Amino acid sequence: MTLQVPSASDLFDEAPCGLLVTALDGTILKVNTTFCTWVGMPREDLVGAKRVQDLFTMGGRIFHQTHWAPTLQMQGSVAEVKFEVRHRDGHGIPMILNARRRKRAEGDFDEIAAFVAEDRNRYERELMNARKKADSLLAAELDAQNLLRDRALFAEQMVGIVSHDLRNPLSAILMGVQLLGRTENERRTRVLGHVRDSAERAQRLIEELLDFTQARIGAGLSVKRQRIDLHQVTARTLDELMLALPDRVIAHEAQGEAQCIADADRLAQLIGNLVSNAATYGRSGTPIVVRSAIDTGTALVAVHNEGDPIPSGMLANVFEPMVRGATSSNTVRSVGLGLFIVREIAKAHGGEMAVASSAAEGTTFTLRFPAQAQR
Repeated sequence: MTLQVPSASDLFDEAPCGLLVTALDGTILKVNTTFCTWVGMPREDLVGAKRVQDLFTMGGRIFHQTHWAPTLQMQGSVAEVKFEVRHRDGHGIPMILNARRRKRAEGDFDEIAAFVAEDRNRYERELMNARKKADSLLAAELDAQNLLRDRALFAEQMVGIVSHDLRNPLSAILMGVQLLGRTENERRTRVLGHVRDSAERAQRLIEELLDFTQARIGAGLSVKRQRIDLHQVTARTLDELMLALPDRVIAHEAQGEAQCIADADRLAQLIGNLVSNAATYGRSGTPIVVRSAIDTGTALVAVHNEGDPIPSGMLANVFEPMVRGATSSNTVRSVGLGLFIVREIAKAHGGEMAVASSAAEGTTFTLRFPAQAQR
């Protein structure tokens, strides 16, 4: 059996890639069947009738004029350039084009070889998707590491609070119990008072820690909202605070309507934290003014005190946990969670906290929240 070798013409026409010969201006002088099949056009519609750049999209034509043609002119060849070639029906075909300029006695011309880049596009898409997936996995891993670091910091903070802030009242309770066994009458009464105060302080610290934990790793503080009289809740809370702070003048200003939807216990906790903060950092001998009001659907509770303003560097972070202000007394101890819990109570009511502080106007913490339950 004799093997028949294809002619050079057949090799050109049936090559597995598109082959074109063009004039220097891009006019197609010769094209093989493979390319004609790819673009859905007969040879007679291409040879002498179109320039190769006429088959490109607008972006491809611009690139051909600004990069392809000048590079071919200067270097004599261009390799691995991707163009979107338009099919007869209008859809685009991604192709990789290589070109070489030939100089002959009869004139110069360009030889172009074209390859359909569908497989390459598919590979590039798969590579891009794999890269995005890897980036996503890396981001998830970094988030997990940050979460673990935050939890470790949280645990460290909890240990510090428990060891430093709970140790003092618990030690006082134990010492008081020991003294009770050796004392009588009036001294016993005084010791019992100290034990009670220390136990109440320890209870407050534990409640703050529980609220802090719930806010940080849970879904926020829980509230039981119901219809309440805002002015009555504020007044009742202040009556209790006056007993605990007998050396401070606490004034109440009630304005506007009184009915709103809120958790009375949580509001009392918020007012207690703000008034205690005002008593700690406000100027001794000046009044603490608490205002409750409802106006145009918004409930408001504001606590004002006079004294040194909050430093500007601390003002932006005053509601963050573990932030403690400086006082003139070294005996003042604070967990540094009071204002953080105040902000979380505000959030749980769909509201927000604000603070304004200056030497001339004093310091005012203001809670605003919707007076009626939002659907």
